[in-house]
Amino acid sequence: MYYPYVRGKQFELLMLREMAPKIAEWGFTPVIEPVKKNFSVLKRALDELCENNCNFVLIANPYVGEFQKNDASSLVQQIIEGHIGDYANFSVGIHLSSENTFDQASQILDQFDRPISIIHNGFSEGQKLSELIAEKSLKIQEHIFIEKQNSRLYRKHFGSHKRVLIEDGFINRKNREHPASEPFSELYLTYDELGCQGFGDFLMVGSEFSEGGGPAYAIAIHLTYVDPEADNSIAIKHYVSKDVDTPKNPGGKCLQALQKLYDDVTSDDSLVYKSNAVNEYLQFYEEQHFPGLGYMKKLSMQHHLELMAHVLNKEA
Repeated sequence: MYYPYVRGKQFELLMLREMAPKIAEWGFTPVIEPVKKNFSVLKRALDELCENNCNFVLIANPYVGEFQKNDASSLVQQIIEGHIGDYANFSVGIHLSSENTFDQASQILDQFDRPISIIHNGFSEGQKLSELIAEKSLKIQEHIFIEKQNSRLYRKHFGSHKRVLIEDGFINRKNREHPASEPFSELYLTYDELGCQGFGDFLMVGSEFSEGGGPAYAIAIHLTYVDPEADNSIAIKHYVSKDVDTPKNPGGKCLQALQKLYDDVTSDDSLVYKSNAVNEYLQFYEEQHFPGLGYMKKLSMQHHLELMAHVLNKEA
């Protein structure tokens, strides 16, 4: 039902590795887009997912990162056909964007004789693609649509298969420009109304990709929560450090953001779900400990998965 879209960077993969038992328990299906040609971290995450019998989608032709321009042969050979080739509960993700021609799409789909999940991200020839799938009797696991890139009319061509809609609820801006809170997504409440059987998001990382961040003039911690005043849709809080004018002292600025989180989460009228990740944030504040920016982001992603399990009644 829920498909978190995760880029294969270090702390995203660490989150998947640590959360693998829960991901299996909750029945979530991560969509993983590898972005690094060094496969060591990816392999460890995939090992945990396989060991816990998780369902997942692994994209064979990544759109961003080090595999751009269709140079992903090593990923296919070493990982999809080699490292996890004997694992049954994953599908090969084929990413189709506006940059792909129909002939390219056909050629990519012909490479794999196993379940395929097509990620539609701006590809325009939906009718021809649906006819090709029927003609070749391709093993389609599901069609995954990136919201705002594909219209309802486009999605209509693929109604004979499971359809999943993924939206980007995170607004990418400078940390110091984030408001205290804002809407994130209502999709978990409406995806069936849109003719889909599953939904997903890019967590609080967003769909925009960058290899690494620049100097942290401001540090922000992002936590999603259920907003009862907006029909229980998902909103997001941004706890931004007080100091925003210098890249110095990231540890101190992290503690400033943690204090805002702590004051909000421990208040009597807090709307934030007390996830394991939130409890870890609180512990860091009480210990005045800065674990590093990457780990802080990992906790935000973990919290979002725990929140989605909670609202979908997967967590007791």
